Amino acid sequence: MIPYLQVEDISKSFGDLVLFQDIRFTVGKDQRVGLIARNGAGKSTLLKIITGVESKDSGNIVWQNDLQVGYLDQNPTLDSERSIIENVFASAGEKAKAIFSYQKALALGAKGDMQSALDLMEKHNAWDVEIKARQILTDLKITDLGQHVSTLSGGQQKRVALAAALVSEPDFLILDEPTNHLDLDMVEWLEDYLKNSRITLLMVTHDRFFLNRVCTDIIEIDHKEIFWYKGNYSYFIEKRQERIDARTAQVDKASNLFKKELDWMRRSPQARTTKAKYRIDAFYEIREKATQRFGNNDVRIKVGAARLGKKILEAKGLHKSFGDIAILNDFSYTFNRFERLGIVGDNGTGKSTFINVITQSIPSDKGTIEVGETVVFGYYRQEGMKINDNLRVIDAAREIAEVVTLGDGKTLSTSQFLAMFLFEPDVQNAFVSKLSGGEKRRLYLLTILMRSPNFLILDEPTNDLDIETLNVLESYLENFPGVVLVVSHDRHFLDKVVDGLLIFEGNGEISGFPGAYTDYYEWKKEQQIIIQKEKPVQEKAKPKPSSQKQRKLSFTERNEMESLSVDIESLENEKAEIESEINSTSLHHDDLMRKSQRIAQIIEILDSKGERWLELMEIDENAG
Repeated sequence: MIPYLQVEDISKSFGDLVLFQDIRFTVGKDQRVGLIARNGAGKSTLLKIITGVESKDSGNIVWQNDLQVGYLDQNPTLDSERSIIENVFASAGEKAKAIFSYQKALALGAKGDMQSALDLMEKHNAWDVEIKARQILTDLKITDLGQHVSTLSGGQQKRVALAAALVSEPDFLILDEPTNHLDLDMVEWLEDYLKNSRITLLMVTHDRFFLNRVCTDIIEIDHKEIFWYKGNYSYFIEKRQERIDARTAQVDKASNLFKKELDWMRRSPQARTTKAKYRIDAFYEIREKATQRFGNNDVRIKVGAARLGKKILEAKGLHKSFGDIAILNDFSYTFNRFERLGIVGDNGTGKSTFINVITQSIPSDKGTIEVGETVVFGYYRQEGMKINDNLRVIDAAREIAEVVTLGDGKTLSTSQFLAMFLFEPDVQNAFVSKLSGGEKRRLYLLTILMRSPNFLILDEPTNDLDIETLNVLESYLENFPGVVLVVSHDRHFLDKVVDGLLIFEGNGEISGFPGAYTDYYEWKKEQQIIIQKEKPVQEKAKPKPSSQKQRKLSFTERNEMESLSVDIESLENEKAEIESEINSTSLHHDDLMRKSQRIAQIIEILDSKGERWLELMEIDENAG
């Protein structure tokens, strides 16, 4: 294994809070590594230290020489004064710089700059990269490349930053929550892209399907220690449980010994002479082992819910649009008790707007909404809750309730309830400003559940919550005595939580599907296959013969192959002529611009025709 990155004895603290101490690991060529830890354990901080964005207290970061590194921050910063295309091609890398110069010369129409840009494109063989970059942008649904970044939403900016990280073709790519703000189709596209590329990868993500399908290795930070698992997420879950079981057995053994030593310490104060000092010292060591709380102390959520009557919520003939953009078009639906619905669809199709309409946070243009008298909404908003950073964690929770009633009727103090969410006493007394982004999200979720809702609405709840909290939230929702409505791009979460889907198709059209997301995904694939089979016969290639003998080219295909050869030769000649004319420097400014654009078009056409010619040639050779 060729070591691309070596993390050597890295430590980081913020005041009295120690995130990690003397951690070390190596990431080698072609490894795709997922980093897993609880919120507040320092995942994003570690990535920032590795990239040099943030300082470390001690230790070293060692990179292989001449390695090109790409980095996607969880909250990327782009140049708001520049366009999408300028931000994308301003990425590091000589090819990206050449493409940026070419795009800039096209935009400005500067003849001198154009000649220099064309020379750079040829020198770095950047034409293929330019075409690939445009394909990546299209796949990420970024179409208006001249649009200024300042006009984009946070999710759109995240996609532009992701495109910038990918088109630079780094040797080593670092991603912090890359799936946030991507719709499901784009997440699946990114999975395939990363699996099929030769990029070495280190990433933080809460998307368990993504981890399982992309990663070759998992790193876990648990109690400030590093554990390495050589496998995907499924392998990690299995081996982590084995580690916990083994550690629990050690703790149980230490606990039994601790009881004996405790009895000795209590019965023999007069015997604590210098000769017995070794045993007293051993007692304190055993106590530390026996009383430690290992990483299996799951968050437990047993919040009660307000009683829910027969009438829940009924929407009749809802219409909603913003200008020419339709969000709802004559939508009607009656929610039933204990219903669990997931909402899926591309970004911009109005999922969050729909929630705001049915909760009457914003008015519909037309239609009625009838809400049952017993309904108590619990609305976890995508943008989060504005919590006063100057409050202590426990005071922020006490503003909601001093006492929390559980599902079994028992009551807990606010402090006890916070402890159930892994807010230890020292964290409870810390200021909200000291919490990580994920910890603030956990606190936000806690304040919602403290209100005992019976109609729970979760808008992208998986963003910024760690996997352990997600597991517990899923377990809680399985037994939640009310209605659950979830907007999420997390396929694992949807599969575990919902039993039906509302699919936002765009243009105000909403369809339903009875089942979890994987059921819908498989059904959609089947429908695509059926549609493909139903295409007119003339649009498809002739069926292969049933025998094992390789088929020969048809008369039409042989003519196509000969025609392609002529076209390719003609295009190559045209490309050479244009390059010669450009190099002559005698062209008028407008002609130079037009011919430069034509070169890019020719290269793209040559790629397409060349690929088809090779396909036909392979059939011809196999038949021979």
